[in-house]
Amino acid sequence: MIYMDMNRRSQANVASASRSYTSQPVVFLIAAALLLYGLSVAPQGAFAGGPESVADIAEKLQDAVVNISTTQTLKGSKGIPLPSVPKGSPFEEYFEEFFDRRRRQRGPRKINSLGSGFVIDSEGIIVTNNHVIEGAEEIVANFNDGTKLKVIKVIGRDKKTDLAILRVKPKKPLVSVSFGDSSKMRVGDWVMAIGNPFGLGGTVTVGIISAKKRDINSGPYDEFLQTDAAINRGNSGGPLFNMDGEVIGINTAIISPTGGSIGIGFAVPANTAAHVVDQLKKFGKTRRGWLGVRIQSVTDEIAESLGLDEPKGALVASTTPNSPAAEAGLEAGDVIIKFDGQEVPTMRQLPRVVARAGVDEIVDVEVLRNGEMKTFKVKIGRLEESDAEDKDSILGKEDDEKRLLLGLSISPITDELRARFKIDSSVKGVVITEVDSASRAAQENIKAGDVIVEVTQQKVASPDDVAKRVAEVKKSDRKNALLLLSDAKGDKRFVSIPIGE
Repeated sequence: MIYMDMNRRSQANVASASRSYTSQPVVFLIAAALLLYGLSVAPQGAFAGGPESVADIAEKLQDAVVNISTTQTLKGSKGIPLPSVPKGSPFEEYFEEFFDRRRRQRGPRKINSLGSGFVIDSEGIIVTNNHVIEGAEEIVANFNDGTKLKVIKVIGRDKKTDLAILRVKPKKPLVSVSFGDSSKMRVGDWVMAIGNPFGLGGTVTVGIISAKKRDINSGPYDEFLQTDAAINRGNSGGPLFNMDGEVIGINTAIISPTGGSIGIGFAVPANTAAHVVDQLKKFGKTRRGWLGVRIQSVTDEIAESLGLDEPKGALVASTTPNSPAAEAGLEAGDVIIKFDGQEVPTMRQLPRVVARAGVDEIVDVEVLRNGEMKTFKVKIGRLEESDAEDKDSILGKEDDEKRLLLGLSISPITDELRARFKIDSSVKGVVITEVDSASRAAQENIKAGDVIVEVTQQKVASPDDVAKRVAEVKKSDRKNALLLLSDAKGDKRFVSIPIGE
């Protein structure tokens, strides 16, 4: 349609020029010359809206893309308790027959599902999404030539990136594809998706890269490529190719009110996938780096209170005891600006770069501390995946961004207050005893029982300490004072106080 619309527009322009030719011959000649010149120098495909054809590329790649079919048994639900019928009732026979049939229908049953995948090793290694095979009792890879191969082993899976590696045993070498460099892809580059939408069989769609580094809140390592190439149900796990036939993404998710493609699809970048796939092939599981800090975003207010020109980096709220960060000397209040030479523009960037760091590798971590840049040598640990969901993961979770304003009553921590608010014995500082219900602090969910641990990166032990530190900040012409708060259990977070209010 784009090609046709462009042609009609060109014809309309020529017709308009012809109508004015009799009265303005010079203008017509110039316009005609410019039009012909533009057509002669326009890049190939410019008026066609895309590459002339992807048939040759698709033909070479289709045999490497497979349909993944799975089977699993669903246990019958208990359902609603069935009523009893009095013995001897005229309806007893009918009730028993009806409900016996309902009980049989609620028994275990097998269900099938479909997805996509692709071969990365001619000896029989296939990549797909983890959610495609999750819970499956039997997995079969269906190839473009009609061959069906049962998956003999799930080599490994990673829920955080939604990837899984499968092994089949082919009688002859399979057609395979390789990963490309997804970092080289630019918004507007042409891409091609091959998969099995709606179980129809191998299907090719073409589009462009719509955006990069998309975060759709599906996990800590979100950095998706977004594409408008049609991706539908059954495309999950299939490859997204560049025009050189390299896999630059693995199609994983779409945004759609109907379940069908509306041109908003997401693919795991090849650079992320290749690293995970390599580890799954070697170890059967991932071996991610671990730093051992809890972090939060640097807001405009926090940036101002720290003397930063703009919000950037990841603010350390606390370090895990005996973690790589703690042993290297990182402290609460440090702002991580660079990790292993890579810029950390936002908090969410840090988990990704730490995860890719080698276990036991020593890296430089550059932080801003008390207005000065410092560099620490950190020996990266290994993230225990079993603890990642419940404990402090690679970096810990982001704490809610809150503001601590006036309207607070504070007091030294006494035994009575510690008992009243159930404050852990390890927590030291100044306790908040009351919050003015009309204050912004109350609106921002600052609670009685929270403990002020530091003010502008200096520990406080009394209300006088807090007042003194806030006064010093005010004299320095800063608009905000940075406070480190602890809850009763000892979990910490930073908040910024606008001093002028």
